[in-house]
Amino acid sequence: MKIVYITGCLGFMGSHATRRALQRGYMVRGIDKITYAANIELLEEFQTYSNFTFERTDIKDLKRLYDCDYIINFAAESHVGNSIVNSDEFIESNVLGVKNLLDLIRYKPTNCNERPILFHISTDEVYGDISHGAHVETDILKPSNPYSAAKAAGDMLINAWARTYDIKYIILRPTNNYGPGQYPEKLIPLSVKNLNRGKKIRLHNQGHPTRNWLHADDTAAAVLAIIDSGNINEIYNVAGSFEQTNAETVRKIIKAYFGTDKNWKQYVEFNAFREGQDVRYALNDRKLKNLGWQPQKNFDEEIQEIVNYYKNKFTW
Repeated sequence: MKIVYITGCLGFMGSHATRRALQRGYMVRGIDKITYAANIELLEEFQTYSNFTFERTDIKDLKRLYDCDYIINFAAESHVGNSIVNSDEFIESNVLGVKNLLDLIRYKPTNCNERPILFHISTDEVYGDISHGAHVETDILKPSNPYSAAKAAGDMLINAWARTYDIKYIILRPTNNYGPGQYPEKLIPLSVKNLNRGKKIRLHNQGHPTRNWLHADDTAAAVLAIIDSGNINEIYNVAGSFEQTNAETVRKIIKAYFGTDKNWKQYVEFNAFREGQDVRYALNDRKLKNLGWQPQKNFDEEIQEIVNYYKNKFTW
């Protein structure tokens, strides 16, 4: 029987991993400080499982660890735009929070059981952008904005604690996640919310930046595939094997919303600009695929259902 902590269990990505872990029969201790982006409705679902326990706290304030096999750390401040306005909370969660988890593991007594493995969810953005080809796990980190810099700092703390204190770890670096239940500050849900409100979709940098899209449930499946492998002290990229410009993504959203993409540009504002904009993200995830993982969700097949979800569900 596996016992795991899942931090950020009420967040978008963390909730998918929590659901899969519970369905597997893992004992799950969910940790969440319940920020504006948390979906507290998920608690009702998760608490129907006898193998779920919830603790409301910030990872930087967590005081002790019960015996467990993994701490799967999804907890993070994740919206680039917010980090550009004010980076304080990003340093608190993405740097100091990770340090606290590392120290809790470091000081965990080993007289009864081995110390748990830190399974940290990072981001493709730690590599910075790349115009051609794809990043591999050994590439240097070149973050472009406060969010990705804070995430890169967390990754480097893990590497340092592993070398100095023999902390066991896994780092997973996913590409752009999508799916139902994402807070409407990300491109897909925000676009639908703006269409619902009769407002134009603001596309940064003429819509030219390119992103690789990975369904959050495929990310959750990747986490479990790595746990199943038994591998430790490794870094894995995970991608959706599908990329397109942000303009193309918005065109598909508009088509799903209205049933046609004729004159789609009338719903878009193209003159927005964001500081620290990355031109293109791309990951080589052959290392993960060699474990037997493959993405199961197809963006073009999923987008209609996802748009319908946000079209019919208002989120403040």
